[in-house]
Amino acid sequence: MRERARDKGRLEDIIEYSDRIIQFIQGKSSDDFSSDGLLYYAVMKNVEVVGEAAFMLTKAFKVAHPKTPWKMIESMRHILVHDYTNIIPRILWSTATNDIPELRKQVETYLSETDWNEWENGEDLFNDPQDAVYKSIVGMARNMRARGMSSQDIAEITGLSDLEINEL
Repeated sequence: MRERARDKGRLEDIIEYSDRIIQFIQGKSSDDFSSDGLLYYAVMKNVEVVGEAAFMLTKAFKVAHPKTPWKMIESMRHILVHDYTNIIPRILWSTATNDIPELRKQVETYLSETDWNEWENGEDLFNDPQDAVYKSIVGMARNMRARGMSSQDIAEITGLSDLEINEL
């Protein structure tokens, strides 16, 4: 289960990796981006991490902050990870130059305006074990356990609680 207590850290990750992207592309053109493999892959990996952090936010947090296009961010991450041969450099450049700075501003606002003690202690109405994302995460956790990963590592990667992991 994705825990509310981890939302703040995931938002901080979005800020950190967005800052890296912004730093990497500062003073660069789209031609620089397309011709510099190191720059291209550095930006691509950091956009992927931003997407993963967004993907791992609780559903409750995403529903509470609908201004941010969470599904689009997650979709970009899925393309970068699973459909990497079909990445369109122009779209990745646009994401880095236009979308990442805007996302960073939104996340910075969420971090400063959220009462994190209240948020972490709030009731989460979205932890439905029948949820497709939850099922996917549980399946991933089962595979990790079968490969001998520790419960602590599984919890860190998936966001599942110790109780959920022990029930696998």
